[in-house]
Amino acid sequence: MNIVFLDSTAIPKHIPIPRPSFAHQWIEYEHTSAAQTVERAKDADIVITSKVVFNRETLQQLPNLKLIALTATGTNNIDLAAAKAQGVTVKNVTGYSSVTVPEHVLGLIFALKHSLMNWYRDQLSAKWAECKQFCYFDYPITDVRGATLGIVGKGNLGSEIGRLATALGMKVIYAERKDAITIRDGYLPFETVLREADILTLHCPLTESTTNLINADTLKQMKPSAYLINTGRGPLVDERALVEALENGTIAAAALDVLVQEPPVKDNPLIQAATRLPNLIITPHIAWASDSAVTTLVSKVTQNIEEFVATGK
Repeated sequence: MNIVFLDSTAIPKHIPIPRPSFAHQWIEYEHTSAAQTVERAKDADIVITSKVVFNRETLQQLPNLKLIALTATGTNNIDLAAAKAQGVTVKNVTGYSSVTVPEHVLGLIFALKHSLMNWYRDQLSAKWAECKQFCYFDYPITDVRGATLGIVGKGNLGSEIGRLATALGMKVIYAERKDAITIRDGYLPFETVLREADILTLHCPLTESTTNLINADTLKQMKPSAYLINTGRGPLVDERALVEALENGTIAAAALDVLVQEPPVKDNPLIQAATRLPNLIITPHIAWASDSAVTTLVSKVTQNIEEFVATGK
């Protein structure tokens, strides 16, 4: 079996992927561009990738390909219909980040509620040293306990975040799908959650119906004091609308771990805004990446490969 890993830097170097037990040739590239994909994958039986795009045109040029093993949960970079038609199996990994993503979300909530980034930025100057007393009160500090957390998406991550938030004394409400006619038990209408949430966090899949789920209209329905957190998928949020909402006071703050384009271009409106807005935190898509989560992820990737070779599924 020829195995080609097309974007190995999607995994931290200190956590290697365990090699399969069957006889194989392993070739690894740190990065692979769209122009390089076919040439590098043309002899592969199995491709390992995180974000390299496999559209119909690319797949049609890879007649030897049998399996795409994703080092991720999302499959948006794969044309699944084209892969199925060509007999290429696609296997992703789920459940590996059920500890680290909820912890990251809670960290962002505390950072926003306690204005931690503002205090940190102050310490890059002599502001505290020049203060006339032992402390100062330039930024708001509000309690996490008692805040209403609106969660969009009640899967593994959304449910775990809800459990942790409840333990902290937060009120947790789950949003039904936008424009849903029937409201399921345990959910509230999407618009109700927008209105009631002090903090809104996104954990739903990226689909045609959820693209730009948070836009100028939905942002206006939120409280002016509300925070938005997105550790799901970048395109869930209209980035320009969010910048305007933060600048105009439509909502109070936002914390993002994902953007529409990753890595972002230097003139991305949110990246630019983060340099001047104290109410915007951006982390570079690392909510999933604790050592324990990555170790679980790579182990499951190898299990997926072994299972495919053993069963053809």
